[in-house]
Amino acid sequence: MKTIRYLFILLVITANTIVTAYAQDITFHGFVQGNLSARITGEETPDSSEGGDYLSGEQRLRGEITGSAESAAFTLRADLVHDSVSDENTIDIREGYIDYRTDNYDLRAGRQIITWGAGDLLFINDTYPKNYSALFSGQPLEYLKVGSDAIKLSIYSDKISADLVVIPFFEPYQLPDSKRFFLYSPMTITGINTPREEIENSEIALRVYRQLGRFDTSIYLYRGFFKIPGMKPISLTEAELFYPQLAVYGFSMQGAFANGVLSIEGGYYDSLDDRDGDDMTISNSSAKYILGYSKQFWTDFTAGVQYYGEYMQDYSRYENSLPAGFPKSDKLHQLITVRLTQMLRYNTLRLSLFSFYSPDEEDYFVIPEARYNITDSLWTSIGVNIFGGKDSRTFFGQLDKNDNLFATLRYEF
Repeated sequence: MKTIRYLFILLVITANTIVTAYAQDITFHGFVQGNLSARITGEETPDSSEGGDYLSGEQRLRGEITGSAESAAFTLRADLVHDSVSDENTIDIREGYIDYRTDNYDLRAGRQIITWGAGDLLFINDTYPKNYSALFSGQPLEYLKVGSDAIKLSIYSDKISADLVVIPFFEPYQLPDSKRFFLYSPMTITGINTPREEIENSEIALRVYRQLGRFDTSIYLYRGFFKIPGMKPISLTEAELFYPQLAVYGFSMQGAFANGVLSIEGGYYDSLDDRDGDDMTISNSSAKYILGYSKQFWTDFTAGVQYYGEYMQDYSRYENSLPAGFPKSDKLHQLITVRLTQMLRYNTLRLSLFSFYSPDEEDYFVIPEARYNITDSLWTSIGVNIFGGKDSRTFFGQLDKNDNLFATLRYEF
């Protein structure tokens, strides 16, 4: 219920106000930012109600205030946003939370960005919401992550530590839509059915972690919902999106190895609403894993590579459930990523390249980018998002007509 959400937000704001009144150390800063992204393929989407060639056209004013008083602290980060494409003004509360700290545990309540796992732009045990529209339209990488309205309890000890997260309000991934992107859909989407805001639909996540030798090691448990929706047909040509229940059991390890950093992560996605694997509208259970390695090969040059695999369970039942003509996923879906970073001009110029490639779907996504620090407070970046694939129905292949040039200018204060 929305009333519960409003009461939760009101509680955080009230607590922030109280902490601010007694805060001993308050800091404030922010930035002004402009971001523009334009499609360079010369084509316009069939639904051209927004933007035409433009995927993003934003001006942001960020305000960030932090403060502390004895064992309590608060943080508020909010953006005032003007979207020139839709000609709308919004307030984007990136984070707004209060902390209570002791020697043995911390308690944080409010909107917070949580990052778990060892993957680089690949996520298994990080089940928190993300904004892929921002990534695909060239907004700064920080906007890929979205805050969760959550309560997090962190417990510390010499032997083992743990984080327990409770998220009362479900928030899915923000995916591209047909107003600005070319996308493939076998059916017309007529509505979205999201989990009701009820206590029994709260998401719960647990991370238990410690150092094992050179490796930061974590074990994860999660119960909630898929963040990418399933598609339930309501007629021969129309469908409704919905979010099935999900449990995830996983681990990660990351540490020094062979003069570089080795990352290992795995997880089992338990599709609670389709454990038999014969419902075509719901993703089957699957085992997922990441193996990554990065190393500085020479001064100011770093390279990293990752291999991702996703092995579908009950594959024969999945095949039998598909209607004729529907695209079929492979039993083993794979991704290979490469990240290259070169710093130049006394670390004021950064040249980078990040690429995804799927051997089974034969599609790709490549992001070359250059960022230059003009002064200590002013920086700019320019880059290109390049998509492609053999089949226009695969994840990156469907975005083939959305290649775009993007640029950002930010002044921090």
